[in-house]
Amino acid sequence: MRPLSSWIVWTTLSLVLVACGSDTATTTTPTSTTVTSSSTTMPAPTTTAAAQGPTTTAEESTPTSSSGLPGDPIDFGPAAGDTLAVIGVAHDDVLNLRAAPGADQDILAGIPPLYSDLIAGGETRQLPGSMWIAVDYGQESGWVNLRYIGYLGDTSDATAAVVSNLGENPVAETMLDLGWIVADSLASDEPASDLVLTVAPTVGDLGEVTYDVIGLGDDAVRGLRVHVFGQAADGGFSLHAVEVTSLCGRGVDQDRLCV
Repeated sequence: MRPLSSWIVWTTLSLVLVACGSDTATTTTPTSTTVTSSSTTMPAPTTTAAAQGPTTTAEESTPTSSSGLPGDPIDFGPAAGDTLAVIGVAHDDVLNLRAAPGADQDILAGIPPLYSDLIAGGETRQLPGSMWIAVDYGQESGWVNLRYIGYLGDTSDATAAVVSNLGENPVAETMLDLGWIVADSLASDEPASDLVLTVAPTVGDLGEVTYDVIGLGDDAVRGLRVHVFGQAADGGFSLHAVEVTSLCGRGVDQDRLCV
């Protein structure tokens, strides 16, 4: 993976990846297949999430405080009234809204992977290995894992930067593969980014697919939402354009730049 030098990077919060679907992170797992960017063998992604969410890899203990809620209150996280988006959740999964902080608490609702109108309640609680924040989702109030929440920042054209990173205009057999090549070119090696398929491929006049690249190396930017457009070429797809939206960790300014 080649880091994009023009992007701000983010240091990953030290959180256990628990809260999405059945309370574990959904990542895109490559299998070996041939993807053409000149004549290079590249990994092509497959999603591991089941329809109801991925399986649990580690149960987390949720000690209850004197307030009756699990964990300890901490002065960290989104301010009350901030508008937040779901990030890093696979297209066929959901983010669980829970009745209290913790992966073992009752599920109130499943929040879609591109939902961008959560309202922060201004409370954050620390559990062993994770942080949980209070949010309003429509008429429901509950708790979600901070790992899967961010602010939507500015959107810009990254086509030239991707082509420069790769040294050529990429070509692949499918839009899924083309999206992987592009997202991987914007990812970080250290820390290693997670690539999550957040919008499955579609094909019309142009092919389209979206990946979230989560974990870049700077606490202001949690990741990038990478929307890839491809055009039909020799039985596959060549890159037409790339739009990148910053996924911010602390908030955005009036120009929607991460702060």
